[in-house]
Amino acid sequence: MNRRVLAASTLSSALGLALAMAAAPGLAQPKEVPQVVKDNMARMEKGKLEKCYGINAVAKNDCAEGAHSCAGQATQARDAKSFVLLPAGDCSKIQGGKLKPA
Repeated sequence: MNRRVLAASTLSSALGLALAMAAAPGLAQPKEVPQVVKDNMARMEKGKLEKCYGINAVAKNDCAEGAHSCAGQATQARDAKSFVLLPAGDCSKIQGGKLKPA
């Protein structure tokens, strides 16, 4: 009887794992990046904007370095890992503004 229970539980576990793996790609789809973020990043690449870390307000950031996924998700003001895109040269004029994440 123990062998049957072991075989049934092994089969059940394998089937459950297979179903979970099949469902996982649908759950892990990234959210669509807002168009304003895409536009700002394109302008940044052209040299008109730069990342300024440590000056954001709560939920008023353009993105972050490993702290959260992206725009508008900062949970604290002046987060050292969240940045706001500013015209080139303006970050150094703002108290607490840094060009590199802390």
